[in-house]
Amino acid sequence: MNIHNILEDEVIASVNRTFDNLKEVKPDWFTCDCKQCRLDTAAYVLNRLSPKYIVSGRGLTHVLSENKSQTSIDVDALVMEGLKKVLTHARPFHASASADKEKETGPVFNFPLFIGTICNGITFEPISNAVITLSKDGVPCKMIDHTWANPTTLTSHTRGKYIFWVKPEPVENLDEIKRFHFKLEIGAEGFEPTVYTFDLPLTASKAALYEPSTINSLKIENLYLFEAELEPVND
Repeated sequence: MNIHNILEDEVIASVNRTFDNLKEVKPDWFTCDCKQCRLDTAAYVLNRLSPKYIVSGRGLTHVLSENKSQTSIDVDALVMEGLKKVLTHARPFHASASADKEKETGPVFNFPLFIGTICNGITFEPISNAVITLSKDGVPCKMIDHTWANPTTLTSHTRGKYIFWVKPEPVENLDEIKRFHFKLEIGAEGFEPTVYTFDLPLTASKAALYEPSTINSLKIENLYLFEAELEPVND
């Protein structure tokens, strides 16, 4: 048995039960029943609960023997709270993200998560309004799915940090090796734009990966933007 947060099962069950019940009642505010909204609601709830991890059958038995009445009440309350927030603030990619995703079969080049931070070159503080575009071999990269934006826009919540996850690229031979050339283009209001390039050699994998892992990631050095010089005003 692998390590597992047993609360995931309870939360997902509560989310599906709540969505299914509301689908029958159909209140005016219940505007969507897609898989993406259900997943967003589950993530909202799990981020607000302390996890309960198990690694064995004995651990599962111990958890199941606990009094779960209060936990179930807390989960159900959070599910309703999260559901209303998700339906009220649908993400920009909501419509496309709920569609079926095309998945590659056979040998592919799997790309790591590209993780980096954009900072002010003078204060070293993170920049919150930068727009970053990732290109591969001169063409903007296609992301793993619609929930990953390219270009991506930073906000105050991201603290200057960006993450890209490029869609796997199909290949004919399993043992093929290829060097990819990437380019990051960064711009922010009031700052001079900058470009950063890097190469990444990869060996083909047997199958595409569709679950993100920070272990399989490439940390890009901090990139710095400098304030643009104001043009002199002629009297």
